[in-house]
Amino acid sequence: MRELFSEYALPATLAIIMGGMGLSLEFKDFRQVFVRPRPILTGLFSQMILLPLIAFVLVGFTDLDPYIKVGFILIAACPGGTASNLVTHLLKGNLALCVSLSSLNSLLILFTLPLYVNIALQIFVGTSAEIHLPFSSTMREVFFVIAIPVFTGMLIRWWKKEMAIKLEKPLRYIMTLLLLTVFVVVIFFEEQEEAAQIKDYIDILPWALALNVGSMIAGFLVGMGLKTGYKNSYTISIEVGLQNSALAIFVAKSLLENNTMAVVAVIYSSFTFFSTAFIGWLLKQYVFNRYVVKRNQ
Repeated sequence: MRELFSEYALPATLAIIMGGMGLSLEFKDFRQVFVRPRPILTGLFSQMILLPLIAFVLVGFTDLDPYIKVGFILIAACPGGTASNLVTHLLKGNLALCVSLSSLNSLLILFTLPLYVNIALQIFVGTSAEIHLPFSSTMREVFFVIAIPVFTGMLIRWWKKEMAIKLEKPLRYIMTLLLLTVFVVVIFFEEQEEAAQIKDYIDILPWALALNVGSMIAGFLVGMGLKTGYKNSYTISIEVGLQNSALAIFVAKSLLENNTMAVVAVIYSSFTFFSTAFIGWLLKQYVFNRYVVKRNQ
């Protein structure tokens, strides 16, 4: 049952969600992202360098189990995904930027994730591990779950723009319900298998929440400091706040054969959709009240 869900139902559901988001995008949105590359370069820096650095500093001086510490670096080294795209869509951020960041990050982690995890293993455990992420399945996921559905949605919008505009509002609710269903099922499967105990939550949750909130604020401040624009700044913040926990669990369990590391990802995934949406909303309100309203007064 778990394999059936992971292999077929989950990718299909995520592809449907990405297709729905594609209906709100136009080709000029992506052209703008690459014509003015500062926001995407800032997002890549925040996701690939700043977030792991925050994780190292956050847990490096704690008395957490060494493998728990490595688990934090593992989750920080993972890319964003469909959840960050949906939160950005719901908060009316720069969806084209968020989708581009998710796609590029998913490819870059083939090189950066093994590097960061091995540094963490050397520092916290005193060992190293050979990690080979599956290139073909990563490319397949980016292509079939993100690129093709988004492109299809954009084509439909180009062909039937009025219909796409009418579908935007109801699809926001439908896609949110679909993703929440996916979260519930994934967490159920993961928690059944990992059996995270109450003690794990007590030990890990405060640090996981600190990583989530701290990295989002840092990503937002970097975006604002580098003048990427208000909308792009909270979009980058959302992308930094949500990680691909399923990938972290796969690496911990299948490649590193360590369940303790996987528990960090299970706990992190149990709340970050909601906390990221809330913090993203607060940042958006801050931007609106601080800059937009004052400018119009």
